[in-house]
Amino acid sequence: MKLFENHSFHIPVLGVGYSIDTPVNVAHYGISSVISLVDDSTMEKMREFYSNKFDIPFKKITKEVEDFRAKRITSYLNLIDEIVKRKVAELKSSATHAGVEIEKYVNMLPDSSAIKKKFNLAKISRGAAEEFSKWVNEKLHVGSIDVNIMTKLDKVNSKNGIELPVEYNDAHAALRGYANSGLTSSLVLSAGMSPRLYSYLENFRDFFPDVNGFIKKKIILKVSDFRSALVQGKIFAGKGLWVSEYRIESGVNCGGHCFPTNGILFGPILEEFKKNRDLLFGTCIEMYKSALHKKEIRQPAETPELKVTAQGGVGTTEEHQFLLNHYGMDSVGWATPFMLVPEVISIDTETLHILADAKEDDLVYSGLSPLGVPFNTVKGVSMSLHKAELAKNGKPGYSCTKGFLKYNTEYTEKPICTSSRQYQTLKLKELEELNLPEKEFKMAFEKITEKECLCNGLSTSALESKNIHVKPIEKVTACPGPNLAWFSKVSTLKEMVGHIYGRINLLDNRYRPHMFLKELNMYLDIYKERMENFMRNQGDLKEMKLLQSFQQNLNEGINYYQLLFAEKKKEVIEDLERMLNRYPVLNYTFK
Repeated sequence: MKLFENHSFHIPVLGVGYSIDTPVNVAHYGISSVISLVDDSTMEKMREFYSNKFDIPFKKITKEVEDFRAKRITSYLNLIDEIVKRKVAELKSSATHAGVEIEKYVNMLPDSSAIKKKFNLAKISRGAAEEFSKWVNEKLHVGSIDVNIMTKLDKVNSKNGIELPVEYNDAHAALRGYANSGLTSSLVLSAGMSPRLYSYLENFRDFFPDVNGFIKKKIILKVSDFRSALVQGKIFAGKGLWVSEYRIESGVNCGGHCFPTNGILFGPILEEFKKNRDLLFGTCIEMYKSALHKKEIRQPAETPELKVTAQGGVGTTEEHQFLLNHYGMDSVGWATPFMLVPEVISIDTETLHILADAKEDDLVYSGLSPLGVPFNTVKGVSMSLHKAELAKNGKPGYSCTKGFLKYNTEYTEKPICTSSRQYQTLKLKELEELNLPEKEFKMAFEKITEKECLCNGLSTSALESKNIHVKPIEKVTACPGPNLAWFSKVSTLKEMVGHIYGRINLLDNRYRPHMFLKELNMYLDIYKERMENFMRNQGDLKEMKLLQSFQQNLNEGINYYQLLFAEKKKEVIEDLERMLNRYPVLNYTFK
């Protein structure tokens, strides 16, 4: 069993705005979390809010300022860093008299932490109190203020009608904003490979090691399988950049954007990492050392660490410990459950209650994202209601005010967003000219108008939670994963941490499938839907080959679970068998 001195979980990025200030709420308690760097305009508003709250001088960075996006991000991250340092200083000062905050810090730690024993002794022994105070001042662990860049969101920008150089692209500017900040933390890169962006990292010294091997700004790759990790790890190593952590996420059992595999399940993916972790390290370390030598960077005295972590659908302490102990994960990400912890995230009251009341049927695997990839969300939030109203009134789509998701050139020379009124008007006009049967027309209409303005939708709730003005047309999109269905209690940070470590139970008293089975169920639904479409067009040989591979991957994953749970978790096997009986399509024989 793995023993952790500090926390064995982290809080992944939660949409664009929900975790935008989470480090302010949890870092001083030793909990790491992730800020999205998508929306610099929301960061600027939050910077003004926190500057006023903590009496820190504020000077607005307008769009007229050269390189405003990067500068806004740098300024916001430096502000968050300063606030966290203030809170840590206050925490340390409370250690001398066993204050409430230091007690909260210690009480939330895993029970295996030796610090808890020191703290309890400090209450009754003066000598122990002095020793504990010294430990707090010298070794207190502070949660990392990590940041996330979705590599796909690298829109080209212009000024006065002239296209700007590539370094002013959205993702490049966000990277520069982080690189120029004073943070010592990690950059989480997600949503696929971007060789151009990866090369841009070489421009910033903080991503390279010093003579002792210390890397001020580490790289975390969010990956969906081992092959992707190995390929990307080698790309970075060849540049003299070390990937310090591979963050494995379920392709579908997660919040927000989903990147489904072709039926390869989470358990087998974790197993492959478990078996090949040394291969990953060994392959990359030699390339890394060689690249450092070529760049004339002194070989670090310490060998770099390589962590492997997992996230996506975990909901019980048993699942948490299983990922740590069976697969050797270094940390487990808990995201969706924290959407019911307003002490941790920024969320408006109305949306919070919608999430708390949501049941399994309210949580949907949707097509609302303009990126064209699936998106996990919840029914009933204000953006979805507003979207339906716009379509009903003959004015579908939104005014595109931020433009982070402008990628479609179907009808225009310059990219536009598929959730925009401009795009949907053009697309629906084309649809009407097809003269489709009513049923087909309705399906196509709903698919077009399903898209939501995520630029505003995923940041509005954070602004509303701080009473920062938003326009009436700016509505809320929520991004919980399916796991939310079994959580309904609005909780405190202490309660949620207690749930993670098994001290209390926050789950509803309803049947909940194992996280692996929930993901399998989602993939079976995807496979079934694709098979139904294929049966209407069996001449699609490309899709047939993909479905054959999908079916094979599913069956291999099912066999893996049957062996994994055969002896110790017979109830999981029983659940699995009942589930498979509902999907006879899995037995289809391709001709």
